[in-house]
Amino acid sequence: MSNKLFSPFELKSLKLKNRAVMAPMCQYSVTEKDGKPNEWHYVHYISRAIGGTGLIIMEMTDIDPEGRITDYDLGLWSDDQIPAFSRIIDQVHAYGTKIGIQIAHAGRKAEDAANPVAPSAIKFPDEGYKTPRALSNEEVKEMVQLFADTAGRAVKAGVDMIEIHAAHGYLIHQFQSPLTNKREDKYGEDLSLFGREVIQAVKKEIPSDMPLSVRITAVEYADGGYDLDHAIMLSKAYKEAGADILHVSSGGEAIPGERKPGNYPGYQVPFARKIREEVGIPVIAVGMLEKPAVAEAVIGNGDADLVAIARGMLVDPYWSTHAAIELRSKQLNVPKQYERGYHIRR
Repeated sequence: MSNKLFSPFELKSLKLKNRAVMAPMCQYSVTEKDGKPNEWHYVHYISRAIGGTGLIIMEMTDIDPEGRITDYDLGLWSDDQIPAFSRIIDQVHAYGTKIGIQIAHAGRKAEDAANPVAPSAIKFPDEGYKTPRALSNEEVKEMVQLFADTAGRAVKAGVDMIEIHAAHGYLIHQFQSPLTNKREDKYGEDLSLFGREVIQAVKKEIPSDMPLSVRITAVEYADGGYDLDHAIMLSKAYKEAGADILHVSSGGEAIPGERKPGNYPGYQVPFARKIREEVGIPVIAVGMLEKPAVAEAVIGNGDADLVAIARGMLVDPYWSTHAAIELRSKQLNVPKQYERGYHIRR
């Protein structure tokens, strides 16, 4: 059966065998607290490559020790961390899967930081969070360089793409939101400025043919939060700065108010479709898309170019293989060692 989910996709040098993406999901499993991926991460990512995923985006990887959500997060702030990432990346490639990495700073949501930082000294409204210190302009510039340096290390580690995390209430999102950015300088006057500077700095550190993804929150759910029109403005600015693809999510900025996030398959897909139409670059849709028929419809309807599967791939490392079987795709990437289990005869 012909289907779109298991059709190839190309963006600059990135060539995917299908459009199924493993969404970045924090594992909080760096037991040594050194930012280095360990055996858990190795098995976690390699199994999804064996399972036929087209693109894996490694979980939020921090640019600075004080920028981690917790001390158990991945980090790539030092050259010493590169070999541990390369080991995973090389083996993912061995199974025909491409791999990217999401780089970020948690800002005011850095739970274990002694002194978290943010654009403004506004605490995340929940227990367990500290009031952050507002960054100076000079520190903002230093933060931009940390993003660029981390991207350069990711390239050395062998990734196929970079994703900048500008969603879910982390540092770049904090700069782009009127709820969390109360600055009276240029970074307060232009809410896209910090994100644009990060994009431009990262672009200088990666090959010209490597695609750059930006994950963005399309709508905020806190009372007074921004809506889709603001996200479209940001997305256009980020495209102009050098973003090649947008990964469209929502929320994460604070506790939801009157408006609540959806709790049904595809609830964020309309955001992705609208941004795709208005901005004119490829998008990744995400959010309860683990039913193969739903994922197929998202691609087939032209809502998005790629579909990111999150919890569905936590439950099933072989989600892509099982989806291909359910959709009766001709593209079955079953390792020869497992062919008898799928009743495949060559």
